[in-house]
Amino acid sequence: MEIKLEYQRRETSQVQVGNIFLGSDFPIRVQTMANTSTNDIDGSVDQARRCIEAGAELLRFTTQGLREVESLKEIHAQVLTAVPLVADVHFQADVADAAAQVVEAVRINPGNYIDPARKFQHIDYTDEEYRAELARLEERFVRLLDICKAHGTAIRLGVNHGSLSDRIMSRYGDTPEGMVESVMEFLRVAVRHDFQNIVISIKASNTRVMVETVRLLVKQMHHEHMAFPLHLGVTEAGEGEDGRIKSAVGIGALLADGIGDTIRVSLSEAPENEIPVAQQLVDYFADEESVRYDGSVTAEVLDNIGGYAEVRYTSMEEDWETFCLQTAAECGRLLWDYKAQELTIVNPHFSETKLNFLSKDILQAARVRIYKTEYISCPGCGRTLFDLQKTIAEVKAATAHLTGLKIAVMGCIVNGPGEMADADYGYVGAGRGKVSLYRGKECVLKNIPQEEAVEQLLALIESDRESGTK
Repeated sequence: MEIKLEYQRRETSQVQVGNIFLGSDFPIRVQTMANTSTNDIDGSVDQARRCIEAGAELLRFTTQGLREVESLKEIHAQVLTAVPLVADVHFQADVADAAAQVVEAVRINPGNYIDPARKFQHIDYTDEEYRAELARLEERFVRLLDICKAHGTAIRLGVNHGSLSDRIMSRYGDTPEGMVESVMEFLRVAVRHDFQNIVISIKASNTRVMVETVRLLVKQMHHEHMAFPLHLGVTEAGEGEDGRIKSAVGIGALLADGIGDTIRVSLSEAPENEIPVAQQLVDYFADEESVRYDGSVTAEVLDNIGGYAEVRYTSMEEDWETFCLQTAAECGRLLWDYKAQELTIVNPHFSETKLNFLSKDILQAARVRIYKTEYISCPGCGRTLFDLQKTIAEVKAATAHLTGLKIAVMGCIVNGPGEMADADYGYVGAGRGKVSLYRGKECVLKNIPQEEAVEQLLALIESDRESGTK
């Protein structure tokens, strides 16, 4: 069965963020996040300029406290006419209030805006107790809405799979439904108080969870007569070709559905490296003269001998990086929607061996089959507590032979223990020069010296294998 590849962007409401507009019939915007310390004003401004030169249309900075708000104010003054800035706030609602008076947008995380950091505790709420929690949420959130109305500031509601509150987890579990409800609780408050300047992101490092959740959110918003713009991204996608393929699988599946108003390709690299990758994805889906429509790309779904569906994807693209991104962007959706277990990629410009490796990488990125060690690593930000790229290289060198394991490398604890809950082991920054090691959600070695951490991670894995724990 030949599949018709077509694209028609879904209509969403219009949101203004500084001097740009999102949603409606405006272009899909490309953004990134600085990984400098926000208090390093000169370094942050220099990096902001590199990102802007690379094509970033929005730029986010971590904003842990009021000191960072003051620093962000100075950064904003130096790049004011270039792009809108977004303050990324976790845990401190008062900091969000202050930041909303300084920059064009504030990102808050529904999982920790009024709730404490996730402790993986189950709480049995009565319906009355749960309503009381929602009333507390509304009372606090309205204060931020009023400030944003007064200053023309947009809000990004940014839900991460790994930082759902214990309150949401206790009632909905670690599910797409729980992630969607975490967003909807805040959207209902915003609508009741006539605040529309909101963009939503709802992310996971697992591409299958990410796509399922965003699709579910779109349906739920439609059911409740909402159409807020959506930001797309696969969080903790990693780096190099693997990170690019994983991001393309998740983001591409949704862009192919017509979903998405702004995107970020989250790579464990310099943030300016993310921009051209994201722009390639945007151009591929947004350009009506794209190769998707000129007959040089075809896709078929076949039944193979083993009884599983097989996707057969053919492309004439000659540039390898472009070909990898486009193929990953198309095939994730096809694998999931047609419940395929096999992927054959055809392109006369590349060797069969190279194409086979690409098909395996896409199958793994789509969580259909696992062929090698999988690495979940954050892109880094001002909260990161070690040299992320160097550390990832060290962890990979020590563990690449452990086929089938999922290993997370996380710069700090904001999303770390939750976002890597899908991983078998985690390496998490706990302080300057200190690392904590996790087995799943459990911290098993705390605050060990960073110079010993990779060796101890490997020893932990080997010990678990010998004992049969993993």
